[in-house]
Amino acid sequence: MVSIVSRVQRSFQLRATSLTMDERARAFVIEDAEDYGAVSIIAHEPDEPDEALTEEERIAEYRRKASDERRDSGIPARAPVIFLEVTPGDSSEFEEDLVVRGIVRCGFRVLQVTSGNVPNTIAAVLLAVRDLTGVKPGVYFEWTEGSPVGNLLRFLVTGTGEVAPVTREVLRRAEPVRSRRPDVHVS
Repeated sequence: MVSIVSRVQRSFQLRATSLTMDERARAFVIEDAEDYGAVSIIAHEPDEPDEALTEEERIAEYRRKASDERRDSGIPARAPVIFLEVTPGDSSEFEEDLVVRGIVRCGFRVLQVTSGNVPNTIAAVLLAVRDLTGVKPGVYFEWTEGSPVGNLLRFLVTGTGEVAPVTREVLRRAEPVRSRRPDVHVS
């Protein structure tokens, strides 16, 4: 029982001991902050591994995701967006040193990071973007399909599941000042 309570409490703590962005990742967020006064990040879980899709299929996937988020979340058509992809790593590691890589894939800007805990990693990236740019970023999610209770239990056991609300809770605990906390949008 103590183990379960401990796991629940730790699930909502920021777990990154450090976060490093490569030069391209830094350039993506600094450019948007300086040129537009905003950094809009779309959380993206690719439908298939890179090698499973053709380039045309991957382009269509990114276009569809960007279009859906713009429509559902009210992101202006001309506002730049950056995708954030967290590749699952070892979920048994409580603390992690995160390395964020910026890449251009199929013409889209993507921040990539590997981690055993997706919501915590997204929260850490958002806080790092805010600290680097001085601009409070916004992150955009789709609702997770399935039962909210089932997704929460799956998150507590495996680190996957209800990403958006857990990311928001990690941010709330890590940054108690609402006006400084990155925004989480779910549609």
